[in-house]
Amino acid sequence: MNESLEQVLTILRAVWRRRLMVLLVAWGVAAVGWAWVYKLENQYRASARVYVDTQSLLQPLLSGLAVQPNLAQQVSMMTRTLVSRPNIEKVARMTDLDLRAKTPQQQEDLYNELTKRISLSGTDRENLYTIGFEHSNPDLARRVVQALLTIFTESSLGTARRDLSQSQKFIDDQLKAYEAKLHEKERELEEFKRRNVGNMPGQGGAFYTRLSETDLAIEQTRMQIDELDNRKRQLRQQLEDQEETLTGPAPVTVNTSAIDARIAALQTQLDNLRLRYTDRHPEMQRVTQLIERLQEQKRQEEEAARARPQETLKAQNPIYQQLSIAIAESDANLASLRARLAQLQARRAELFQSIDRIPQLEAEYTQMMRDYDVYKANYAEFLKRRETAAISGEVESKTDTVDFRVIDPPRVPKEPVWPNRPLLVTAVPLGGLGAGFALAFLLTQLRPTVESRRQLRELTDYPLLGMVTRIDTDRERRRARRLNLLFAGATLALLGAYLVQLIYYLVLSPAA
Repeated sequence: MNESLEQVLTILRAVWRRRLMVLLVAWGVAAVGWAWVYKLENQYRASARVYVDTQSLLQPLLSGLAVQPNLAQQVSMMTRTLVSRPNIEKVARMTDLDLRAKTPQQQEDLYNELTKRISLSGTDRENLYTIGFEHSNPDLARRVVQALLTIFTESSLGTARRDLSQSQKFIDDQLKAYEAKLHEKERELEEFKRRNVGNMPGQGGAFYTRLSETDLAIEQTRMQIDELDNRKRQLRQQLEDQEETLTGPAPVTVNTSAIDARIAALQTQLDNLRLRYTDRHPEMQRVTQLIERLQEQKRQEEEAARARPQETLKAQNPIYQQLSIAIAESDANLASLRARLAQLQARRAELFQSIDRIPQLEAEYTQMMRDYDVYKANYAEFLKRRETAAISGEVESKTDTVDFRVIDPPRVPKEPVWPNRPLLVTAVPLGGLGAGFALAFLLTQLRPTVESRRQLRELTDYPLLGMVTRIDTDRERRRARRLNLLFAGATLALLGAYLVQLIYYLVLSPAA
């Protein structure tokens, strides 16, 4: 501990002997530093605070009907891309700063300077952000912050609507593509069904049912043919027992229709006369006598017909005719049944020929229906998505899903944020003293001197027998006094200059 303290004291004594040099360095650094502080431009900071409200009442109401974007992620992306190159260029155009840059290099320097001076602070949890910008021109700083605030509040709306427009275009293109695929697949299915009528897949049970029904119909037709053959043999046997014609006396027939007609007419006339006359009236008697004569004539003709000899009559046997007709009908029915049997057998042969084709048709039909169902499901899903996108577009265009509330509009305080001249004025002389002390210490290390007996013993390893005290002359003492006075005056002058500048910047010119 004593050795360390002694080393420190040794260094301080060495530096003290070079105190004038330390003071000169301090004065030089202070003069240059104070001039630099005086020439520094005031930097004004414009700032604005904005609150991003992502808790919209439409979100629970439109759940399932419209696309709900990740608003927190969207706001976070906006904060990260606010100081992007396109936005910086837009800020330069909005504030007319781009008019100052005449060359590409000047434009690049302008954009880099804006990027370094713009600041955005805040937290995603609170959604409260502060936009700041520093510049020597307070009005320009305020206009830059206003431009940044405008870009920040409008970028989300443009991005969301642009995304929705691209999404709707993509969905429309997909709908057209799937609609064309559906129409093509429907035409293939229609042609497939037309080409395979009666053998459509998915009806394998119907195919075997038709086959069994055809076999049953063939069996029933054969049974009916056998029954008709048996009936036909029986009818032929009955026909052999019957004679084709029958003989017998002809019946006696008398044609008295004309006489009967005259009698009926006279009888009608007699009835009409009775309505006007009695039975003794001559007209009544005349008609009555005429009727009696006609009746007598009829009786005589009948007796004459009975008196003639009878003739033998030959006629067709009706039973023979009926049996012949039944046999002919049986032949016709047999021909019809045999034709039907041939058709059924041909149908059965066709079914047997297509029995190997059924599995192949079913596989082909299943593949076609699988593709059709996929296209149909995707088409229906894209239709649903298009409606969702349309509703989302209406929500974006007519409502604000993200509400930007400007808490503090862009403002610039009267006092500059940089430089802090009182602090810099204080730091400059302190830095000068530090630089002088470092220089003096460096010189003591380059040209070391022995300051104590212990240091001498350590350097020489010889025993120290004694010390000779230096005795200054009057001239040396006067010279030392003048140096001390010069050091004190220079020190006081440095302190006075510091105080004058400090008072100036604090009191007389606080915004200088």
